[in-house]
Amino acid sequence: MSRPFFFLLTLSLFATTLSLSSPSPPIPDRFTKSIPHSLRQNSSPQEYIELTHPLPSDRLIPSCSLQAFNHTFGDTIGRPPTSVSYSPPSDCPPPWSHVVLELRASSDGEQYDRIAAVWLAGAEILRTSTAEPNAEGVFWKGYYYFCGNWYAFLLQQSNLALTVMLENVITDDLTGVYDVSLTLLYYKSNHVGVPPQHHKLSRKSGLLEENITVDFVNKESQLGLESEKFRDSPLIRKSYSDSSGLYETPANLIIPISSGGDEGFWFRIESESGVESKGIQIPPNTCKAVLEIYVSFHGNDEFWYSNPPDSYIKMNNLTTGRAHGAYREVFVTIDGRFIGSVIPFPIIFTGGINPLFWEPVVAIGAFNLPSYDFDLTPFLGFLLDGKVHFIGLGVADSIPFWLVDANLHLWLDHDSSAVEAKTVYSHAPKLSIQRSSRFELLNGSFKIKAKRKCQFSGWVKSSAGNLTTHVLNQFKYNNLIRFDKNGTYKSVKQNFKTMSEVRVASETGSLISRSMVKRKSPLRMITSTISGSQTDAYLMVTNVTHSLRERLIFGDLSSSLHNSQDSRGWMVVKDHNVLSGSATTNQSFTSMGEFGCYSRSVSATDGRLIRDNATFSCASLI
Repeated sequence: MSRPFFFLLTLSLFATTLSLSSPSPPIPDRFTKSIPHSLRQNSSPQEYIELTHPLPSDRLIPSCSLQAFNHTFGDTIGRPPTSVSYSPPSDCPPPWSHVVLELRASSDGEQYDRIAAVWLAGAEILRTSTAEPNAEGVFWKGYYYFCGNWYAFLLQQSNLALTVMLENVITDDLTGVYDVSLTLLYYKSNHVGVPPQHHKLSRKSGLLEENITVDFVNKESQLGLESEKFRDSPLIRKSYSDSSGLYETPANLIIPISSGGDEGFWFRIESESGVESKGIQIPPNTCKAVLEIYVSFHGNDEFWYSNPPDSYIKMNNLTTGRAHGAYREVFVTIDGRFIGSVIPFPIIFTGGINPLFWEPVVAIGAFNLPSYDFDLTPFLGFLLDGKVHFIGLGVADSIPFWLVDANLHLWLDHDSSAVEAKTVYSHAPKLSIQRSSRFELLNGSFKIKAKRKCQFSGWVKSSAGNLTTHVLNQFKYNNLIRFDKNGTYKSVKQNFKTMSEVRVASETGSLISRSMVKRKSPLRMITSTISGSQTDAYLMVTNVTHSLRERLIFGDLSSSLHNSQDSRGWMVVKDHNVLSGSATTNQSFTSMGEFGCYSRSVSATDGRLIRDNATFSCASLI
């Protein structure tokens, strides 16, 4: 997309009228916003949003709600997380058709973005990050849908610890505190909260244009509301932003694979050799097991996909710690044995690369980081021997630091005190990876190509019969980083594809069920710095495009999703502070599934939402 002439003219004037420093090579970083009030277009607190699919519960009335948590996170660095006691509401006991976690947060002042998580009895149920505030203030809300009561085992219990971790720093310069509240909404039926006639959604909600109407009663099945077809379907999805959870019913038991909780229940991974593990012993009547992993990357690895190799940093005497190459792989072990891995989606937090990009539309996944699932059913053959086994989590090639934990979901055979199981096939070859590096002084290029394919099979003999689970996981990864113009121009081009398939067959070989998830996640980034004579400021011009394509298949059901962002802009930076700048972000979100279609496109310029269109039509979808 060509840039308008006035944008180029503005940059030219900037270069000639300002004395700017001679910057180091443009390694991505995180920044705060110190833009004077007179240069900002918004004078009141602004709402930040993340594009996602409307929830099936959006037009339903909850049977009851619970204000579960309310806290202000000030100077919390180095302190333990905040915990309160959780019990479900006494006026509407389980079972529920589904539960929604509502998060509301606000902040004002100068502050970095912060990572946060919510745990229930040590099991993580949400990984999120904050919007980055400014003097005028920001606020946002998120709704996280536990379809089919994905965490029903925990939500139905009383007197559990509900824990929230948000490490924040308060100084003379960093003044922003974060006010956070959590409310749980419980639904027992599909009672729609509008009369049975056509209704327009308000333009303020950003869901539909003013001239579009939706019959919420007749559209119920299309929007994914609970209907007989939906309730009897084996399809259970944890959330619309994390579509990997395809399971028949909620688990009967959830075991946290996490730390002690003094500094949050996540493990802190500091290096590629830092595998964290926890010993577990599972019930003898376990017939299915799925490990759900939460992960986020920070410090020198926040932009791991753009890190040059160590040799480039050393030979050019650069001081940055953002190095060690641009390949990372989160992996799982059982008793030290490799059983699966995933390339994480490159989440960009609201202070990352150029924080003006993410006003008020945040990057893909920033408010709802995805979790990743590994079906461990083929390994029940040795997990059911009555002994303690250690589940380990690590990150290949990592540098400080990563936050990782997991939940082990177990399905039990209530008609049997014990089941039989055996692992019959295990094929996990070493990673195939090729690296090439060519550079002279600050100019050069670095390529990485990697792929892996793993297959596991195992049978479980329970009251449901003798069923064999076949698991296939594979990915292909490509990354190219280039430095030009004496290191002041940097481009990153990354592509990776993943495919996971789980097939369950009877003793005679008949296919019982099949699920498949395919994802593509391309990312492009170009960063250029303009030099000058001062030592305290420089101009940075950046373009970022990234997207997620996803297709899910479960039996006869299927769905697809395409979420794409394109961001372009410039900023004047002093240290880690953005003094001025301009940015535009365009985003499109489309999804299509068993229960209908949804599409939304937005455009934001200099912190203002200038276009926001949405429709439930399938015409322009994938």
